Amino acid sequence: MTIKLLLDTDIGSDVDDAVCLAYLLAKPDCELLGITTVSGEPGRRAMMASALCKAAGKDIPIYPGTAEPLLVESRQPKAPQADALGRWPHATDFPRGEAVEFLRQTIRRHAGEVILLTIGPLTNIALLFKADPEIPALLRGVVSMGGMFDPARTRYWRGSKWEWNIYCDPHAAAIVYRTSVAFHRSIGLDVTTQVTMDADEVRRRFQSPLLRPVLDFAEVWFQSAEKITFHDPLAAATIFDANICAFERGEVCVELHDPDAFAVTRWSPRTAGRHEVAMSVDAERFFAEYFAAFA
Repeated sequence: MTIKLLLDTDIGSDVDDAVCLAYLLAKPDCELLGITTVSGEPGRRAMMASALCKAAGKDIPIYPGTAEPLLVESRQPKAPQADALGRWPHATDFPRGEAVEFLRQTIRRHAGEVILLTIGPLTNIALLFKADPEIPALLRGVVSMGGMFDPARTRYWRGSKWEWNIYCDPHAAAIVYRTSVAFHRSIGLDVTTQVTMDADEVRRRFQSPLLRPVLDFAEVWFQSAEKITFHDPLAAATIFDANICAFERGEVCVELHDPDAFAVTRWSPRTAGRHEVAMSVDAERFFAEYFAAFA
């Protein structure tokens, strides 16, 4: 049986979004119903998604979504990895202003079947939940790369107390985490930072045809970084192998009122909580699952 997925992504900032999309396109048991992009230059982000879909030989609907966060200033107005698009065929014309409606219609068409995978700021998803309050109940579930639930294990990320996807639109994240869905799984920074690969190993292992454009995008990333952290691919992989991570149930909320902890994810373990959060990861099992998709 295949798993029906919708992907909401800010591909073009950190390279792990492209690494994640390639994995989903390679998985025979993933039925990717569509892709929406979010954050600055959503059209260029859509072009990157298109390049990977074309490399995979798949015709996936792609919709550029919201460029600006709900209330805060935009923190990633550009999609720098799109500069590497020149070598890869890709579409350039996409429906505009229709991303939320596309998500809404697709979820309604496949009520109870769709997992919504969010690997960017949650702006599109907050707008979706507000536009049609019945949608959360029609989802099979939500899986998010987002949050930081045990900062002691990360020693903070680049000196910060927050995780980037939440920080880029904390008000949207707060809306999504306040909304009840069948399940909402979060894979946070404290766990994702345990699955990394340095640039030389990436160059050695990213040799399958579908990973070649990803490697080109990664070379832009490597101009300012020495490794890839597999944040988003880890979140995706847990959909197909839940034993890659150990999870705990509880409640997640996003801090909006304390100026010293603005955009921090608050985590309270509870047996009957609405959310589940990754507590640990089997990195070896994750990498085996990831690269098996390209074998």
